[in-house]
Order: sequence, then C-alpha cells, then structure tokens
Amino acid sequence: MTTRIVELRRGILKKNDELAAGLRQRFAAAGVLVLNLVSSPGTGKTSFLERTLRELHTAGAKAAALVGDLETDNDAQRLATSGAPVRQINTHGICHLEAEMVGRHLDGWDLAALDYLFIENVGNLVCPSSYDLGEKIRVVLLSVTEGEDKPLKYPSLFNSADAAVITKIDLAEPCGFNREAALHNIHEIRPGIRIFETSAKTGTGLAEWYAYLAEVRSRNDQH
Repeated sequence: MTTRIVELRRGILKKNDELAAGLRQRFAAAGVLVLNLVSSPGTGKTSFLERTLRELHTAGAKAAALVGDLETDNDAQRLATSGAPVRQINTHGICHLEAEMVGRHLDGWDLAALDYLFIENVGNLVCPSSYDLGEKIRVVLLSVTEGEDKPLKYPSLFNSADAAVITKIDLAEPCGFNREAALHNIHEIRPGIRIFETSAKTGTGLAEWYAYLAEVRSRNDQH
C-alpha cells in the first residue's frame, strides 16, 4: 500500500512538472515575468501583493494576479481594487496550487500585454514547495509575528525559493523579532538568497523590492 501511494505521488508530480514546463515556455514566449508567492496563513501576503500591484499600476507597469484559496474570492476582490486584472482559483480543500489550475485560469488573458503575473499561492509552507507552477521566481514570505525559526522548520520551501520577503517589519520591535537570527536562519537554508525587509503599511523596503522586480524583468527580456 505504501509503495502504491509513493508511485501515485510520483505520477502526480511528474504530470505537474510537464504541465509547468509548458507554462514556462508559454510565459517566456509572451515576455511576462511570473512570480509565485508562498507563505503560511496570516503572513500579510495579500496586503503585500495589494500594495505591489497598486504601485506597479501607478508606475505604468502592467501586472495581473491569480489568487489561490481553499474557498471564497475575498482576496481576489481586495486585490482587484489595485486596478490590476485578478482571477480567483478556489482549490476546494487542496492545500496548494497546481500547474493545471494555473493554466486553466489563464484562458482569455493576453499574456503578452503583461509585464508581471503574480500567483498568490494557498497559505501553506509544506505542499507548495513540491509543485512547480511554471514561475520564473518563487518568493517565500515570512512575517515578524511568526518567529525566526520558520526557515529551519520548513527548509524545503525556503531552499526552493529565489527571494525571501520579511513582512510586517514595522511590528518587529513590539513582537520581539530577532532580525539577526531570522536573517542567519534564512541564509543557512538558502545561502545568498535576496532578502527584503518590508512593511505594506509604512512602505519600508518596497522601493528595493520594486527595483528587484525591474532588475529580474530586464534580465528576463534579455533571454
């Protein structure tokens, strides 16, 4: 029985990887930079993305978002106030997004008209690490309210990320957040990873984040 379960899981991941490879080719052909945002629930991922979408829109960049949740379209409605096109993906109990879900929700979108496509994954630090969505950049978010040892507890996700964002940095002092320990733990799991210390409320660190997006997009265009 255990062997059968392992085989089924391998088959599911193989199919997902094949679909993700197709999506990656599609995104590259369209010239859109795709980012997969992953975090635990309550990290402030939606607030962070909402401000990112709004300020990119104000700056003249064309960005859109796909939002994964078990149920409801609350986050999609909230993100849509940024002025960016947003679509909701409800997984109905599945704890992560899959490449097939992403591909199905792209129908009718002109990807070539976009500079950025953000995928807000379901709040979970375990399952999303195994599922490629065809993204160029995987971003893991960690809130100061969660504790400095999250990278050590969930190494697979942090090790698979291209960038890390620390959110709610304005609450660091009242939460007793140990910044040095958090940075050390992130780098221990993923040496050299880009880390952004941000606050969606105050705007701290967001200029560096936007510069990073522009930098990666520029490199993306060159390829």
